[in-house]
Amino acid sequence: MEATVNEKPIQGKEPPTGEGLTFEKVWVMFQEIAERQKETERQMKEDYERRQQEEAERRKEAYERQKKLDEKFDSLNQQMGGLHNSFGELAEHLVAPGIADKFNELGCHFDGIASGGYKIRDDKKKVIAEVDILLENGDCLMAVEVKSKPKPKDIEHHERRLKILREHRNKKNDTRKIYGAVACAIWTAAEKQATIDAGFYVLEQTGDTMQMAIPDGFVPREW
Repeated sequence: MEATVNEKPIQGKEPPTGEGLTFEKVWVMFQEIAERQKETERQMKEDYERRQQEEAERRKEAYERQKKLDEKFDSLNQQMGGLHNSFGELAEHLVAPGIADKFNELGCHFDGIASGGYKIRDDKKKVIAEVDILLENGDCLMAVEVKSKPKPKDIEHHERRLKILREHRNKKNDTRKIYGAVACAIWTAAEKQATIDAGFYVLEQTGDTMQMAIPDGFVPREW
């Protein structure tokens, strides 16, 4: 007689059988999932639109701030430009007679003085260069640049200015010699030497008077 083994059911949760689930219940579950997904998408869209709106407002505010700053900067530039021009014109008018006297002491005897900005124009009447003070007589012209404190680039600019003046005068059949000078209130030794090396006369303020610095062996450049 064969022995039998008493089989006992495995303790634990019974495997799902799907009992109790109906189409209606499953359909409701899908609807709930769809609604939750729809709500999540709606919230994400609202968050995105809100961030976009906030970013647009920040950009607009930044633009308005920058616009106001630009307007203030432009206004300040105009004010400073007007002040600079007024100071420059005043300085040129004040120093022009004294500069002419200094050159006259050298025997130049300039009888013509154009101060306040002698403009050089091209054939279309466009200003292509401007000389602060232009002295002239029957033999030569002296183009003077007036600065409170010169910079290295000022020397180069004055050289180009005299070249333009030379070409301009040639077109008028004016063959008079052209020389250059730089008058400044504050000089450094290096800038003064660079000006002399370029062949320009150096005029410097000393107390209440203007002095001409002419080193031994100085030969002015002729244009």
